[in-house]
Amino acid sequence: MAEVPKKELNQAGVKRFWTSDMEAIIAITVVLLVLGTINVFSSSFIFAEAEFGTPYFFLKRHVLNVFIGVLAFALCLYFDYHVWRKVIFWLVLGTFIALIAVLIFGPVVNGAQRWLPLPIGQFQPAELAKLVSIMIVAAYISSKIRLEQELHYKTIQMAIIFAFTVLTELEPDMGTASIILGIPLLMLMISGLSRNKILQLVGGALFLAGVLIYREPYRLDRLKITFDPWSDAQNVGYQTVQSLSAIGSGELTGMGLGVGVSKYDYLPEAHTDFAFAIFCQENGFLGAIFVFLLFAAFAVYAARIANKARDEYGQVLGMGIMILIVGQAIANLFMVGGMIPVVGVPLPFISYGGTSLIVIMAAIGILVNIGKQSEKKT
Repeated sequence: MAEVPKKELNQAGVKRFWTSDMEAIIAITVVLLVLGTINVFSSSFIFAEAEFGTPYFFLKRHVLNVFIGVLAFALCLYFDYHVWRKVIFWLVLGTFIALIAVLIFGPVVNGAQRWLPLPIGQFQPAELAKLVSIMIVAAYISSKIRLEQELHYKTIQMAIIFAFTVLTELEPDMGTASIILGIPLLMLMISGLSRNKILQLVGGALFLAGVLIYREPYRLDRLKITFDPWSDAQNVGYQTVQSLSAIGSGELTGMGLGVGVSKYDYLPEAHTDFAFAIFCQENGFLGAIFVFLLFAAFAVYAARIANKARDEYGQVLGMGIMILIVGQAIANLFMVGGMIPVVGVPLPFISYGGTSLIVIMAAIGILVNIGKQSEKKT
């Protein structure tokens, strides 16, 4: 029997876990979906029973959103990712209409208009604007790279994205507005924007942030309290203090699924923005580290897919999708951990949020398609 070369043995050993970067992304996504579904139910069943008379209210909606998200993933996986560049005008138009409609017809919830009611749930247009903004700037950057031309930020593409940002801020939703504008700007910087333009952007971003904070005084209070939430633990700092208490009480292995006490009306938004605090309380430090590693692995494999893309558009679009998902995860983890002010950014997969989950699943479908298309050319 012929001896198998050592090199092939090593390759076989590497491929035993998964055969491609796309398979790794899908596997990580499935694990996060399972963890998220468990956590959504565990963190919401007390509130759901009290408000809606059934502990399964949010779980049923979440499962429906997962199903729609899987369909969105399959649809985006099926189409060559270049199709989104061809229909970008219609995506932009639809996003504009939805963002304007929510300000006119959207119900006011906790002082904000962010959702459009639909027969099977609610739709949050700002979540779609995140992905469309990435598509817009990816098309611009890739064309400039291909033609070896200098990148600029004073363009019609960035004007459209800025309009998305303004409409989202009017809801008001500064956290989401910051993502809609921030990710495209970061993509420009990474792609080779000149140093002077980067400094101009940073200065402009700081000025704009200051204006937005000044416009809503509660934002300044949140910023101040970040450094010492216990100084106003019963008011502005309440959410952060409760979040840190929930995380700390989980210790190494957690209290156990469903046993966490902070969801008993102690921690506001326990199943949405602060769902990870409940996850830590019930799964402990080890559970938290596992989630960190999943997102870190997602970042690595997504970056590999983007790097191997067959053209500049695939590379930039893949990079933007990676930043969208992992960047939101980092922002939420920092917020829940009290390192940045409360900004209302959900943790992908782990937090309850229908439109956010569906858009993320669609984005992952596009990412996996980028990987598939690159394999066809090798």
